[in-house]
Amino acid sequence: MAQPPQIAILGAGIFVKTQYIPRLAEISNLFILRAIWSRTAESARSAVEIAQKHFPNVECKWGDAGLEEIIKDSSITGVAVVLAGQTMVDMSLRLLKAGKHVLQEKPASATVDEAEKALTHYNSLSATLTQQPIWAVAENYRFEPAFIEGKKLISEIGEMMNIQIIVEGAMNSSNPYFASSWRRQFVGGFILDMGVHFVAGLRMLVGCEITSLSSMNSHVDKTLPPPDNISSMFQLENGCSGVFVMVVSSKSPKVIWRVVGLNGVLQVDRGNKDGKHGYSVSLHMADGQSKSFFYPFSGVTDELKTFLSDVSTANLKKDHSSHIDPRLSFAEGARDVAVLDAMLESGKRQGALVQVKKF
Repeated sequence: MAQPPQIAILGAGIFVKTQYIPRLAEISNLFILRAIWSRTAESARSAVEIAQKHFPNVECKWGDAGLEEIIKDSSITGVAVVLAGQTMVDMSLRLLKAGKHVLQEKPASATVDEAEKALTHYNSLSATLTQQPIWAVAENYRFEPAFIEGKKLISEIGEMMNIQIIVEGAMNSSNPYFASSWRRQFVGGFILDMGVHFVAGLRMLVGCEITSLSSMNSHVDKTLPPPDNISSMFQLENGCSGVFVMVVSSKSPKVIWRVVGLNGVLQVDRGNKDGKHGYSVSLHMADGQSKSFFYPFSGVTDELKTFLSDVSTANLKKDHSSHIDPRLSFAEGARDVAVLDAMLESGKRQGALVQVKKF
């Protein structure tokens, strides 16, 4: 039997405490959590205290010395990077250069330019390392059962005619991420950090890329960084067009993906059923037949399981390449960023048509 991979977590913020630790606890038989690191001892200890309920032997690391210990520990083969968006790419590349497999939180990068440079750097590592490490980006929407099943149903609606994505978020003072300083200082504010999820859901459903778009952006709610509203028209490579509307903070939140085809309509709605949060998937056909399914959230757990499986496989292999589920690849995450980057660019240019960068 292969030994389970030993991993570390870099970051001790809200998402680590409320998502990573509980979700990892559900699959604790698949790995050994060796350490949690943060810049300060206080922050690291606050996360370790929570983690020790499930992982009693987890070590607390902080500062430059603690980070160096993780990097130099050859028994730690995988690292989850859950840091401020502005620092994640540089940190990921530092770990990859040391031969660690990396699961980096989304967004993949702050800009398209950063993603391009990062991929070039990553690809060059194959010349210096005996095995190119895995660089995964954690986008749970690609692992949510609703989008996996929705993708299977999309062929039933026939040729696509129109797509509508309506996102009315709930980023107000009661949201734990509202005061997040790095998100407020991020390029595009909350639009990029939140928006990559909804773009990932769109790309997953339709199975093709957005080629060009035009976007009008605005800043209305002054408690939020600009912009806080996007209205975008886009075209897919299959010729179908659609609209992407995103309001960062609405008094009546909702999220809808709707694809209209010649033979029917497929719609995915975010909501809850029997006290569980998740997505409803409904299919309405031209003959009047319809069917609907509800899928609770499980994407975060499923993406973590997939990463751990890929790391375990890579640790057993002796050849140069490492297998990675395509849904986890850095390039896939960069494609989500490229769409939002184009929307922000078009908005700055008063709705000018922008070509979406290809990865």
